[in-house]
Amino acid sequence: MIEPIWWQSGTIYQIYPRSFQDSNGDGIGDLRGIESRLDDLVALGIDAIWISPIYPSPMADFGYDVADYTGVDPRFGTLDDFDSLLKAAHARGLKLLLDFVPNHSSSEHPWFVESRSSRDNPKRGWYIWRDPAPDGGPPNNWISDFGGPAWQYDERTGQYYYHAFLKEQPDLNWRNPGLRRAMLDVLRFWFDRGVDGFRIDVLWHMIKHQDFPDNPANPAYTPAMGEMHRVLQLHSTDQPEVHGIAADMRRVADAYPERVLVGEIYLPVDRLMRYYGEGEPGVHLPFNFQLIEAPWEARSLAALIADYEGALPAGGWPNWVLGNHDRPRAATRFGAAQARVAAMLLLTLRGTPTIYYGDEIGMQDVAIPSAQVQDPRELREPGIGLGRDPVRTPMAWDASANAGFSTAAPWLPLHQDWHARNVAAQREDPRSMWRLYHDLLALRRAHPALSIGDWLPIECTGSLLAYERRHRDERLLIVLNLGDRAESFAIPEWAEGLQVLLTTGTGGDPAVLGPNEGYVLG
Repeated sequence: MIEPIWWQSGTIYQIYPRSFQDSNGDGIGDLRGIESRLDDLVALGIDAIWISPIYPSPMADFGYDVADYTGVDPRFGTLDDFDSLLKAAHARGLKLLLDFVPNHSSSEHPWFVESRSSRDNPKRGWYIWRDPAPDGGPPNNWISDFGGPAWQYDERTGQYYYHAFLKEQPDLNWRNPGLRRAMLDVLRFWFDRGVDGFRIDVLWHMIKHQDFPDNPANPAYTPAMGEMHRVLQLHSTDQPEVHGIAADMRRVADAYPERVLVGEIYLPVDRLMRYYGEGEPGVHLPFNFQLIEAPWEARSLAALIADYEGALPAGGWPNWVLGNHDRPRAATRFGAAQARVAAMLLLTLRGTPTIYYGDEIGMQDVAIPSAQVQDPRELREPGIGLGRDPVRTPMAWDASANAGFSTAAPWLPLHQDWHARNVAAQREDPRSMWRLYHDLLALRRAHPALSIGDWLPIECTGSLLAYERRHRDERLLIVLNLGDRAESFAIPEWAEGLQVLLTTGTGGDPAVLGPNEGYVLG
């Protein structure tokens, strides 16, 4: 058997750098802060860290408006600080992934400053410029993901430029060969520095229909969905040519040993699968966000998992995610008790799991007072629950001032129960969420059936979800109760006599699962 690559057998941990650990007392997390917490991550048992954008930025969208793709924003430190962090991570056996933001730059990026300066500037074609519509308005009806028209008029040159997000985030034109070469060189810059991979931001956005037709109206639209959903993004996202870009990125990555590309792609499964590659390899891991978006119900989840497994192309490696910097936290969506079951699901399914920082201590969304709102998403469309600040609040490390995150007031407020809900307290509690994550990760390391084994469904009824994980002669049984009432389970004959390796509950009779209980037998 071919040995699995680290990103197949390992677990990725997402760090939102502003909120992880502050080292210099300005209330904002930074690279030296992350380095100081590497031993805590080793103790938890993860294998790789993915760091959200750290590049120089005006912070109109908190780093997703990049002004220099090969630097580090002073708020986070310096390139030397990054090199130190990378060396320290590697010394501990940890891999490090960066966020790559290739769909758009900052409007303050020197490329866009040049592009905007005149219609005949050599970099004009590095961005997407169009003449006004006959009535002088935007070229088409495309809507920004943050609400409002996706076109900004430029008085100097008399054209509109396209921005899928904020007007401060003009979209790059990946149909332009010069831009394409420059962005692929960005990947090489960081790979040469030793980075182990990238999470690629909004990969499915990167090519637009070359004729820019109007998007069709969304017949299911309601205002609560956000203005972007007034139209269906038929022509502004997921165009066939995007797979050629993914293939180009993959060729760059494959020139370095054991690097990984993870693509952010919010699409139905049938379209998601195309990002593994069509005719030539695409990204290694097109992010599978189904556990974030699906109803938390046993029968529908069982079908979802089976359908995903069945849709994977030959050689395609699965992956699973419970939360990230854009979506409500697992403990908020499911409640504290069911979040434990969700953790067991995430870390026992086949494929690479990604853990969002703070989920390992059961952090929930934090209500942000209106005067403290930072997120432009919430500021543009307030009051309908689209803001992302609640899931980006600072990590709680201990019960000292500001939860050990900073010596200053944090940039966003802490969760109210941080005195008790913090890493130090939970490391000492054998029944804590941190301990559950730790033990699940240890179980994955100890049992190849969990990290790289096959997944086989087991038929269930009611609120139970069950499956087998198998590798060579090892067979493990996972049973999860997604409900708040006890459920009986008929243990398969092959699993009789297996011992409880780990449970989210009290570890009683395996044939009867208590409310919100899950276990692994082996």
